[in-house]
Amino acid sequence: MELWYAIRFLHVLAMAFFIGGQLLLAAAVVPVMRGNDPGARMRQIARRFGWGTLVAIAVLFVTGAAMAGEYHRWSDPALHVKLTLVAVVAGLVFWHMRRPDLRAIDGAIFLLSLAIVWLGITIAH
Repeated sequence: MELWYAIRFLHVLAMAFFIGGQLLLAAAVVPVMRGNDPGARMRQIARRFGWGTLVAIAVLFVTGAAMAGEYHRWSDPALHVKLTLVAVVAGLVFWHMRRPDLRAIDGAIFLLSLAIVWLGITIAH
């Protein structure tokens, strides 16, 4: 049983990195950097977070798949929607890393991420 607590812990930790990082960027980093000629520094921060995000998505995928198998959730329609949204978000992150000037991608990633967290909570309970 302790193994599954560890797997769930890694899943929640990766989710916290992903969502928490988005909140930090939106609430603190972007507003501060925007007023100080962000240029290359902001792109470095965003790119670094983008790669960290992709690692977090990979951890979420592996741990989520393990838990779905262990807890017999593969037939759950909410899980299917969640996995589809995860794939869309991963694609948007890649796209955003290539085209950081498209600000609408930021909002789409954030809103879809919140939907993914909501679905995860509904699946877990």
